[in-house]
Amino acid sequence: MKFQLITLLGVKVDQDVYEVILPTADGEIAVFPGHEPLVSLAVPGAIAVRHNKGDADDKLEYFAISGGVIEVSQEILKVLVDEADSGEDIVEAESKAALERALKARDNATNQVELEKAHQLVDRHAVRLKVADLRRRHRR
Repeated sequence: MKFQLITLLGVKVDQDVYEVILPTADGEIAVFPGHEPLVSLAVPGAIAVRHNKGDADDKLEYFAISGGVIEVSQEILKVLVDEADSGEDIVEAESKAALERALKARDNATNQVELEKAHQLVDRHAVRLKVADLRRRHRR
C-alpha cells in the first residue's frame, strides 16, 4: 500500500509499505494493504511503519506527530499533519531539555493562552522523546 505523510512543508514520506500503526482518539490502529476506507483524527503520538511483511520490530521506522487527519482508501494511506519528525532526526537530549522548558512554561503560565501553548509544547516534546526511546530500544 502507498503511505503518504504530508506536512505543512510538503511530502515527508511517499512510499510503498506493509503496515502503519497510527495514534487515534480511540487508540492505536494498524493499517494494512486492502484496509477498509476510513477517515479519522490522529492525536499526538508515534507513527510506526513496517516496510515489508517479514520485517521484525527492530526494522520499524518511527515518526512523531502532533495530530492531524488520517485518510485510508483501498490502496493509499494519507496522514496530513502540521509537522512530523523522523525518529532518525530526533536528538534525545535536546528533546528532554525542551520538554523541561515546556513544563516550566506550563507551570508559570499566567493566562489561558500561555497555558494552552505550553500544553501543546509539552505534548510535542513528550511525543518526540517517546519516538526517540522507541527507536533506541528497537535498534538494540
